[in-house]
Amino acid sequence: MENDPSRRRESISLTPVAKGLENMGADFLESLEEGQLPRSDLSPAEIRSSWSEAAPKPFSRWRNLQPALRARSFCREHMQLFRWIGTGLLCTGLSAFLLVACLLDFQRALALFVLTCVVLTFLGHRLLKRLLGPKLRRFLKPQGHPRLLLWFKRGLALAAFLGLVLWLSLDTSQRPEQLVSFAGICVFVALLFACSKHHCAVSWRAVSWGLGLQFVLGLLVIRTEPGFIAFEWLGEQIRIFLSYTKAGSSFVFGEALVKDVFAFQVLPIIVFFSCVISVLYHVGLMQWVILKIAWLMQVTMGTTATETLSVAGNIFVSQTEAPLLIRPYLADMTLSEVHVVMTGGYATIAGSLLGAYISFGIDATSLIAASVMAAPCALALSKLVYPEVEESKFRREEGVKLTYGDAQNLIEAASTGAAISVKVVANIAANLIAFLAVLDFINAALSWLGDMVDIQGLSFQLICSYILRPVAFLMGVAWEDCPVVAELLGIKLFLNEFVAYQDLSKYKQRRLAGAEEWVGDRKQWISRRGLAMLTRLVLNSWP
Repeated sequence: MENDPSRRRESISLTPVAKGLENMGADFLESLEEGQLPRSDLSPAEIRSSWSEAAPKPFSRWRNLQPALRARSFCREHMQLFRWIGTGLLCTGLSAFLLVACLLDFQRALALFVLTCVVLTFLGHRLLKRLLGPKLRRFLKPQGHPRLLLWFKRGLALAAFLGLVLWLSLDTSQRPEQLVSFAGICVFVALLFACSKHHCAVSWRAVSWGLGLQFVLGLLVIRTEPGFIAFEWLGEQIRIFLSYTKAGSSFVFGEALVKDVFAFQVLPIIVFFSCVISVLYHVGLMQWVILKIAWLMQVTMGTTATETLSVAGNIFVSQTEAPLLIRPYLADMTLSEVHVVMTGGYATIAGSLLGAYISFGIDATSLIAASVMAAPCALALSKLVYPEVEESKFRREEGVKLTYGDAQNLIEAASTGAAISVKVVANIAANLIAFLAVLDFINAALSWLGDMVDIQGLSFQLICSYILRPVAFLMGVAWEDCPVVAELLGIKLFLNEFVAYQDLSKYKQRRLAGAEEWVGDRKQWISRRGLAMLTRLVLNSWP
């Protein structure tokens, strides 16, 4: 039956049909855009004539599709023009809004005016760099004068050193006690150099520039009125921004819990700030800021691109998130660069925790200044302890790109940032429970042992106040405030900085409440200058 000729059929190949079905829709649309039917070489006139002969009605669906296809084709051809028109309209609207705001009340619109000027400055710099960058580099590049360039650098270094000596002599002539902190810096640098891995390979350019940048930033924030006002304004804006957390936490937990319970008052701030940071990463704004800060440190200190980007990222994110910025390059980094990544993580704090500390009542200006100043200092001291002795693959920034995360849109980025913070909040809550319980147990054990030898009030804080008192004094703290500062430094180093900041907020509240400065032999609060210095010391007590 199977070989019967009458039952035989002509074989049909399904392969072309299957392949044709896959791209039939695409071929059809392309042919319509070109004015031809699929798989046809006839012109549109010939097609219309053949249709008129074969059928009384034209292909109405094709005619309906023609306007949409032409519109799509027109939009594709003039997409760049549409972008320029949209950008121009947006800039015109923003300019008009800024002009009206300044005319109505310039003082109220001062912040918007300053931000606009900063953005225009960077955009102008970017445009000039694109247009005139190669010409300027050729003009500034030394042509056959290496010794002249070397003596020029030495002259700049000598001028900077003489300027520092002159400034110190003039500034400290009325207040010689300020020389104590300068002597403390020298002592710490000497100790770290003694513990260096490779003494002969230390890059003193990186060390001097790192400490110099920290010194200049501190001078800008503390000793100049514009810098102090700018950082104070920034701190106030961050405090106001973080206050919006109450809207979400009050809805979830209720206003009573948010006002009275620590977990519902402080920890939701971490969720909110983490969500905002994730959104800023998705739009690329955070990467832009990190690149600018990293560029400043790299051109001055001569460090590699990867380690500098990681340290700059630590100003805004935690020590676990900052290495993710350079995750593709971690495997090829040298041991010195990995050491920098670890040091930068321990020397700074995440932006979410910064918001939590501000909620304690800690001065936001001091916190922000300390977090920014810690970056170049951490990079410098890391290069002092573990100098570079290998050949790095990341000397230039061209081959290094920052990641933008895996989120596909703003909603997903915000949701991912909030979800990631849940683990951070749980870790903080668990650590606080554990460390406070351990601290109370240690104090009870020390008090029990002290009572046996007639030593009253023996505690972990008391021991730290004696051991770390010289360290606090060398950092420039007044001697009468050294016991309190040393006590909080010990808590921060050996226990948890969250606990240290909680105790620090109590000292501030006592001073604001007008409590007695001394109760017996124990100091109840410290001066405002000491409080600001203590805020910076607890944040980055020298990596």
